[in-house]
Amino acid sequence: MAITKIALSIRGAFFLLLLLVFSCSKDNDAPNEAGQIPGPPFVYNEVLNLVKDKSKYAPGEKVLFTVNTIRPNTRIIYKYLGQIVHEEPLISNQWEWTPPADDFKGYMVELIEEINGKEIVLGTTAIDVSSDWTKFPRYGFLSYFGDLTDSKMSSILLNLKDFHINGLQFYDWHAKHHIPLPLDDFGRPNNSWVDLFNREIQLATVEGYIDLGHELNISSMFYNLLFGVWKPEVGDGFLEEWLIFNDQFHNNINAHDLESFGKILVANPKNLDWQQYIFNKTNQVYTNLDFDGWHLDQLGDRGIVYDYNGYQVNLKNGFNEFLYNLTDRFPDKIHVLNAVDQYGQKEILSTPINFAYSEVWSRTQYADLIQVIIENNLASNHKVNTVLAAYLNYEATEGSFNTPAVLMADAVIFAFGGAHLELGEHMLYREYFPSNNLVLPDELKNSLKEYYDFMTAYENLLRDGGDFNMPNVTSNDLSVNNWPPITGNVAVVGKNVHNKQILHLLNFNGVSTLNWRDNQRAQTNPDPFYNINVMVHVNMPVSKVWVASPDYMGGASQELDFQSDEGQITISLPYLEYWSMIVIEY
Repeated sequence: MAITKIALSIRGAFFLLLLLVFSCSKDNDAPNEAGQIPGPPFVYNEVLNLVKDKSKYAPGEKVLFTVNTIRPNTRIIYKYLGQIVHEEPLISNQWEWTPPADDFKGYMVELIEEINGKEIVLGTTAIDVSSDWTKFPRYGFLSYFGDLTDSKMSSILLNLKDFHINGLQFYDWHAKHHIPLPLDDFGRPNNSWVDLFNREIQLATVEGYIDLGHELNISSMFYNLLFGVWKPEVGDGFLEEWLIFNDQFHNNINAHDLESFGKILVANPKNLDWQQYIFNKTNQVYTNLDFDGWHLDQLGDRGIVYDYNGYQVNLKNGFNEFLYNLTDRFPDKIHVLNAVDQYGQKEILSTPINFAYSEVWSRTQYADLIQVIIENNLASNHKVNTVLAAYLNYEATEGSFNTPAVLMADAVIFAFGGAHLELGEHMLYREYFPSNNLVLPDELKNSLKEYYDFMTAYENLLRDGGDFNMPNVTSNDLSVNNWPPITGNVAVVGKNVHNKQILHLLNFNGVSTLNWRDNQRAQTNPDPFYNINVMVHVNMPVSKVWVASPDYMGGASQELDFQSDEGQITISLPYLEYWSMIVIEY
């Protein structure tokens, strides 16, 4: 993650242009004119604490489930995109299930109790069957590597497992940027060292997190700048000729100032000698620690810079060349490079990178967030999914995260197929990951679990291809408009996936701002609505309509009755708070 703060899958540029055309209306604060009266929010609490043993599963791997108690007349229902694939009675606190062997599939598991003919959702969770976690990255972080017990590390990772986190960024685990893992005179790793802010790092803690994570099918990525040099000394083997400079006479080294701690000098990523040097240091990391890959970072736009010989350096092209050579050197490792405020993202995504990672700074509104995802989809030719490092409640210094801000941002990001880097030992709110001043309230934590269940269970609709479109949706109860959002309206995001028309309804009725960062924690809850009348124009016969929402019944899917009349269907949506997903099957 960048130390500095600097200042969808959609086919074609039409949708991107449409976003730009509509951007002038995104601050519209017109009140909602619909006649529907908001109701109280639906409160869902899991009666049975349903958990599984790992974050994700390889094809053919068994899933071990546990619940805290057993309720009579309860069934376990396993669904793929709203369709039951298996069901069985709940007769034990612990049981196993082997999902279908198909790769890259998400499943929803529902515990359903029948009382007087009525079905009650007692608990839900999701299952991701994927041989490669980077297909659907759900990225988390770790930032403290001091003296920790195995039980403490296990507790942290088990919590992240329950959110289906399948990859972890080990932030500031290293010593010097140009010598990430210090070795003794015999070539063995030191037992401890300090990071650039003089925090102690324990080798046993780093090793312990990697090993415990692998037991839970969570991959580990070591963090390091691709061009950072920290306090080089005689004997390091580093040469000044590898740096970049602010002048043509190599008098002024380009560096990032950390004030009393020192300066990070910036190496030239195009320099082949620097590449060979840092690749050799990276090989020492892999030789001694079982990391799955390298999370590379940069420092954003460095302005006009020069190499030692006075030639201007194109850093963006340097990223491209560096990544290609890095992949050639370590073909079996995972690589991702942070595009700080999208700097160099086009060049980054033209390489064999495993997923897109964007640290968002200047894009401040919800529509801006989605523009980042769309840019990444276009730049990668829709080959990779996006993780956004978007820091909410950034200027707060104490207290709690603002629940509406977090859920609204996640609803928007997830609906467009992205993921949000936010969960680790604590919840993330700044670019310096150890910062831990804000509290994650229980209400928000419970809701986030449902959101991550939802993103995982329905990954094949959210993150597995498809074409965004502009459906014709109207309502007698609410004011609706196609994306981007308008305050007081419900924004509709349409997508065609596997012969299904998806309608994401994102509720901006009642919110106080369209600014996702919510520095002043001013965002408010959207108004919840029940039994909303929705009309959708269709161009072929509809066979089935169903709905699911992370805000309702734990994300369990519910088939809906509909009326069809001359190219239009009418349905009654049971609930809308932040986000509801309607699926129309042809």
